Amino acid sequence: MTQETALLPKSPVAGEEHVPARKVFVKTYGCQMNVYDSDRMSDALTRDGYVATDVMEDADFVLLNTCHIREKAAEKVYSELGRLRELKKAKASAGREMVIGVAGCVAQAEGNEILRRAPAVDLVIGPQTYHRLPEALKRARNGERVVETDYAIEDKFEHLPAPDRAKTRLRGVTAFLTVQEGCDKFCTFCVVPYTRGSEVSRPVAQIVAEAEKLVDGGVREITLLGQNVNAWHATGPDGRDWGLGDLLRRLGEIDGLARLRYTTSHPRDMDESLIEAHRSMAKLMPYLHLPVQSGSDRILKAMNRRHTAAEYLALVERIRTVQPDLALSGDFIVGFPGETDQDFEDTMRLVEAVGYAQAFSFKYSSRPGTPGADLKDQVPEDVKAKRLERLQTLLFKQQRDFAAACVGREIDLLLEKPGRMPGQLVGRSPWLQPVNVDAKRSQIGDIIQVRITKAGPNSLFAELIE
Repeated sequence: MTQETALLPKSPVAGEEHVPARKVFVKTYGCQMNVYDSDRMSDALTRDGYVATDVMEDADFVLLNTCHIREKAAEKVYSELGRLRELKKAKASAGREMVIGVAGCVAQAEGNEILRRAPAVDLVIGPQTYHRLPEALKRARNGERVVETDYAIEDKFEHLPAPDRAKTRLRGVTAFLTVQEGCDKFCTFCVVPYTRGSEVSRPVAQIVAEAEKLVDGGVREITLLGQNVNAWHATGPDGRDWGLGDLLRRLGEIDGLARLRYTTSHPRDMDESLIEAHRSMAKLMPYLHLPVQSGSDRILKAMNRRHTAAEYLALVERIRTVQPDLALSGDFIVGFPGETDQDFEDTMRLVEAVGYAQAFSFKYSSRPGTPGADLKDQVPEDVKAKRLERLQTLLFKQQRDFAAACVGREIDLLLEKPGRMPGQLVGRSPWLQPVNVDAKRSQIGDIIQVRITKAGPNSLFAELIE
């Protein structure tokens, strides 16, 4: 996933000499939390007069916001830095400055190693210190090679600027809002506890204030984000210890906010209050991303998931009992060290039992510094590839079957952006699928009633119900 983040320039002050604004290009890799982080860093840079460009060659500052979940994601960053090195040389020959920065989880994990491997990089900044970006950038522009990867003592969210109304409108009618960071689960395949730190939950008032700002800027749907979002907890205004279900109900009271979602969840943190929210809250969309990773109890134990396949299936049944319309999404890793043919068949049986509306599946990638990297009995790449192909064939069939079952249904559709055809608009179904509809008299941000008429390979098509 990549995103070039839009910024707005400062208004010139009367009597000041006009100085051309510096331009920034932000490229985002990885998860939705990185998209959110890029927006917040961009908001911070706006105060220093930076404006956006979607042309990397025009930028005075290029910032790569990186992902470290899989090996290929990190290597993509170094490949991009190689291209940027040549661009920086060409600009220097023309007498123009270009500062190169690396943010995100690769920055946190590798720190000074990035400066060693990529001498063109001027600035490395980790996810917990984004609020220090403007000051770090000033130091880099003065010739210092900056590494900011210490975990900040202060709350970065208190120091980052609130979402700007005008920029929020430019970003659209849906928005991400990070409510929880870090993870204490220590799955043996995952780098998140080492790059994002331990679980930290934002205070209720801080989250509500940001959500209200987003809604004031035209946002109608908010997705709450966290590496382990359903581990969120904080003291509520009533003095009780609130969980994510309580927070969702509070946000549901905001006038103008039509829809809520949340991701990513851990099965061990789906408490009764959150499950009940799926029954009682019309604003909470019937979609749940609930990763399981494997259907084999032996592999789940080796992964330190701390749940069994049977416990996961029982949890799915409980949630579907309160919300029969639920679309379930999941994550799967094939080829974890020691995975046998029988272990893989257990995963296939679990997938068949659940029936996923969509899912993400990957070959196991050893990440340095994780316990999984030291495990013996690594699975050969060709075996991983064959297993992944079989799994994805089944998952894609389930996704197509779910989409086909939507045909003929009448749904409320939040219109998000123009479609490819004249008069066509695109929104998301309650189950997160793109839906195309001819809605000439409607506009982005409207919620209209449509009937699904066709299921395509990657989206649905609908007609307006007058």
